[in-house]
Amino acid sequence: MAEFRRRYGAAPWHLLLLFGCFAVAGWIALRLAGEPTAGRMLLWFLGAVVVHDLVLFPAYALADRVLRTALRRDAAPDAPGRQGGAPVRGGRPSALNYVRVPALAAGLLLLVYLPGVLGLGDGTYSAATGLAPGPLLGRWSALTGLLFAASGALYTLRRLRGGRGGS
Repeated sequence: MAEFRRRYGAAPWHLLLLFGCFAVAGWIALRLAGEPTAGRMLLWFLGAVVVHDLVLFPAYALADRVLRTALRRDAAPDAPGRQGGAPVRGGRPSALNYVRVPALAAGLLLLVYLPGVLGLGDGTYSAATGLAPGPLLGRWSALTGLLFAASGALYTLRRLRGGRGGS
């Protein structure tokens, strides 16, 4: 078993799980092969991969780097309760994840509901749901604001609790 792990680089269950994933992906590919819109689906999939890798990933990596740099300036690495810029028990919590999590959630919601938020596909949306897509932009904006407000409140609460010696 140790020899297998050394050669493969992971436990045997990892290989079995990987084979299972390939089997499910192959089954889906076979099911889609008979669809008349399979070519369009493949084109959209490849387009999404290219747009993510060439546009979105560099954009959010840059945004994360800017955020980390700005937060590093706010809290010096030598501040009490910090080691190398990372929060430690009883110290001041880092705001980084309190910005990342709601930004990720808002971005995913925008990605899922983008056509409705932009007002595209009104007829399709109305036919499928019986609702008008008009309020989607306002709802997405309100939910994004709520996510950031809740995250800010949790950050503030954690800072206040951390300042009194608790964590």
